[in-house]
Amino acid sequence: MELKTAVRDVERLSQITQVLFRHGFGEVARRMGLPGKDKTGDKVDRPPLAVRLRLVAEDLGPTFVKLGQMASSRTDVLPADICDELKRLQDDVPPCSTEDARKQIEESLGATVEELFESFPPEPIASASIGQVYRAKLRIDDQEVVDVAVKVRRRGIQDTVERDLDLLHILAGLVEKAIPEARIYRPTGLAKEFDVAIRAELDFTSEAANAQRFTKNFVDEPLVRFPKVYPQASSRRVLTLEFFDGIKVTDAVEAGANGKTIAEECVRLVLKMVFEDGFFHADPHPGNIFMLPAPPEGGYAPEDAENLVIGLIDLGLVGRLSPELRDKIIDLMLAAARKDTDAMATAMLSIGRSRKKVDHEAFRQEVRRLAEKHLRKSLKEIEAAAMIQDIVRGAMAFNIEVPTELTMLGRAIMTIEGVGKQVYPELDFIQVASPHLTRIVMQRYHPARLGKELIGRAGTLNALARDLPLKLEEIMDDVRHGRLMVTDRANANASDRLGRRIRATVVCATLFGSAVALLISGKQPILSWSLLALSVMLLGGHVTLDWFTLWRERRRDDTL
Repeated sequence: MELKTAVRDVERLSQITQVLFRHGFGEVARRMGLPGKDKTGDKVDRPPLAVRLRLVAEDLGPTFVKLGQMASSRTDVLPADICDELKRLQDDVPPCSTEDARKQIEESLGATVEELFESFPPEPIASASIGQVYRAKLRIDDQEVVDVAVKVRRRGIQDTVERDLDLLHILAGLVEKAIPEARIYRPTGLAKEFDVAIRAELDFTSEAANAQRFTKNFVDEPLVRFPKVYPQASSRRVLTLEFFDGIKVTDAVEAGANGKTIAEECVRLVLKMVFEDGFFHADPHPGNIFMLPAPPEGGYAPEDAENLVIGLIDLGLVGRLSPELRDKIIDLMLAAARKDTDAMATAMLSIGRSRKKVDHEAFRQEVRRLAEKHLRKSLKEIEAAAMIQDIVRGAMAFNIEVPTELTMLGRAIMTIEGVGKQVYPELDFIQVASPHLTRIVMQRYHPARLGKELIGRAGTLNALARDLPLKLEEIMDDVRHGRLMVTDRANANASDRLGRRIRATVVCATLFGSAVALLISGKQPILSWSLLALSVMLLGGHVTLDWFTLWRERRRDDTL
């Protein structure tokens, strides 16, 4: 079996090599050590680089089409012309036979299609590279039958993707080693991100879990809905969801719905996902947004148009933000709303991770230059996502590595902003977002949240205080046996400073831990706040004294 797999891999690698040479990437293939002959003729006759990359993805099939589609959103890494061209990639594949789909359902769910469904159609309503979708009727019990969308994974697609992923990792590593100028695009990093994303798409239980989490997050939002999951008819290869019988947002406006209301509600729901829940739909394009219910004959009545429900589908690709990253991104967006470019630069430095020393002043000037081309416009003309993407590109130019989550967020905001302006061209994204972000900032500094964070950090400090005696015993044992050496070429008193720092840390941690314990118990509030203030004063005094002593010793050394 392993030999057979190895032969298949060699054949696939040979196919990839031929496609690279066919589309003018012979030099790249040769530098990677792949043999072949360039068949594209003179360079002057070749299509542009971006077009040739798209053609390579199309020729290599579903895995690489998906790779191109995902790469098209990485405007922080890839040039704009390449991203624009890769967006043209489509899952243009013929559907597999319904007989194959039925076999997948029966093998995966352990029951016949007739046992599970009241009716199952002969043809799918949609088809893509990973799977296809059928509109069927699911039998809940003897009394109830519901309309459902049944998503069935293509037979054999798992093996195809696994094989291509293995080769993709190998090729990405070869590119980084053989072509140093390509390292700026982080081929191995992109390959890892794609690996995680496409595996999540292949496992339908991930999308089911996402749908359930979104439903829970929006339980108090009656105007937003996500499809109900039917676990009894779902598995890793089959996903059965509530069928949304609605229409696209653009069609809803044409039928009489209020475009302004829809646009602003779409913005608000994405803001809630991102900044309140930290869990958001990463691809909210118009095809994934429906207005429910579908309009009656003749269009929506005025009273209907204001109460339409927004339904979101295709929940496989999601983004996640930690509370810390959320706070930093809010700082960035509020700085943009204030047109404060220095604060925007500070926020980006906090969000990113520098791969080498950054000239902060030069970076601030670059952010100022990039932001001002957007901020000189009126608020309603500013495209928030485009501005964020420009600043992200600027950060990358300064070797500041930006989290993937921020680029996914930028894509989501750009997509929903585009949807909003389709149905309401006057949409002012920043004006709609500002009150929402301001309210979240107020919640950030609410006493309850601050108290919760204080208790969390107190727990960490208490754990440190508990461990300190053991750590100090280990240090003293090393001193007794001559195993501990403290060296400081600039100052012979480094060990004294180390001792002072350890003593100060023990004392401050003990005082702080005692103060927090008293605060939590509710006893002796005056004493607890006094101990807390004393611990902070001692720590501040020690830091100041330590800095002053070090400064004085260095000044003395300079005069000798």
